[in-house]
Amino acid sequence: MSIETAEQLEENGQYEEAYAEYKKSYQHSPNDLSLLAQLGHVAMILDKKDEAVEYYNKMLTLDATNPTAYEQLMDIYIDTDKYKYYVSRGNYHIVQQQLEHATHDFQKAINHAGGDEKEIMPVRFVLGTLYEQLGNPTKAIDEYLKVLDYEDADEEVYIRLANLYALDDVIGSAIETLERAMNNGKDSDAVRENLSRLYFKDNTPEKIKSVSRNELTLIKAMLALGELDEANTELSKIADKYKDEPQLYALQAEYYYTSKDYEKALDAVNTYAEKMPNHPLVFQMRALIYESKNDEYLATVNWAKYHLVRGSVDVAINEFMSAYQLKNDDADMIATLANLLETSGEKHQAMEFYEKLVQLDPTSRAAMEKLAKYWEDNGDNRMAIEYLEKIIEADPRNFATMKKLGEMYQKSRDIGSAINMYKKYLQTAPQGTEYEEVTAKLNKLEKTEVAPEMQGDSLLDKIVGLFVKK
Repeated sequence: MSIETAEQLEENGQYEEAYAEYKKSYQHSPNDLSLLAQLGHVAMILDKKDEAVEYYNKMLTLDATNPTAYEQLMDIYIDTDKYKYYVSRGNYHIVQQQLEHATHDFQKAINHAGGDEKEIMPVRFVLGTLYEQLGNPTKAIDEYLKVLDYEDADEEVYIRLANLYALDDVIGSAIETLERAMNNGKDSDAVRENLSRLYFKDNTPEKIKSVSRNELTLIKAMLALGELDEANTELSKIADKYKDEPQLYALQAEYYYTSKDYEKALDAVNTYAEKMPNHPLVFQMRALIYESKNDEYLATVNWAKYHLVRGSVDVAINEFMSAYQLKNDDADMIATLANLLETSGEKHQAMEFYEKLVQLDPTSRAAMEKLAKYWEDNGDNRMAIEYLEKIIEADPRNFATMKKLGEMYQKSRDIGSAINMYKKYLQTAPQGTEYEEVTAKLNKLEKTEVAPEMQGDSLLDKIVGLFVKK
């Protein structure tokens, strides 16, 4: 009952008593954000600012994105500590996704830090991170370099700086940064593995042996150095230990590929694909293997898929087009190409491939639905009806298509066929809103049905014929 009592006391203006009651509840619920906010609020009323700061900081340890805590800290520090005020305001703007404003706040915090290294260093690190997020790597690099001027810079700063250099293809500077980290005692696995990856990029895998402590990385270095027997021996030793690690199977694939055992290489790639579906490496490895097997078609298809998962849609389409020139009866590949062309805005060309797909697979409902819609949108009801009829032929209980086909018959003035299709729909479809809609359409058509000799696709011709002189 302490919280209820405290709230009543606070409402009555008995703040000291309320504060004491809130504290009693705090002993039992130290992680209650609402209670911490109430404690901070009453502490401010009682001018216990130091205690209020403790409560608001405790809120932030529980919820670092709590805007209320930052706002209250800003109110506390605005007249007493400009450094902490601007840090709080910067954090508040980060929570509000106002990153540009946050950078200005943190710059001001540095100006009010009085040269205190312990206060400036973390702020510069945050500034570097913000500039990365804002897409300004030059400024991010500048901030990280300034952080590294201090003796106690965290290893994360070295790693971030190296990654920025690597993204800009300045591999030498990236390597130098992480080598500097190791020389300064930052020789964690994270630093070592990031440095190893850079040595791979720099085509100096021999340096990895003295850096990496990761067995899989060391095997990859052996393969890069052409030490196949040693790599195979190590792969055998660790196979069971790393059986759940996708990288094991990538290394096995690389070993078998280099050894020209392409079938085993494909098996390893397939296992890797089970663990890492749609990863670019899957299709890259398959493409290289099929190239070595002189299977130009499958190599081209896999290069297309490789570019597709990497987001290079235009390149992927060109590769699929090349694959089609090599083999024009692969339904799955044609379906993929048609879909890509359609989503890329090449609708007319896409329909050509959907038509080819229907020729190869007359049960391809998705392709026939797209073709029916395409021809209807282009005013060719006859072609639209043709594909709708094919859908019904392949899927006799497709209620939605029955209804659509009836509407298309009606639109084409083939009233007899429309009536028959609506009746067929009503004989098989479940009760519901659309059932009632079709019933109404059928009743209306049967009341206005023209003479049998006037029905059919040539109804308009027959009407006109009545006025033509025989």
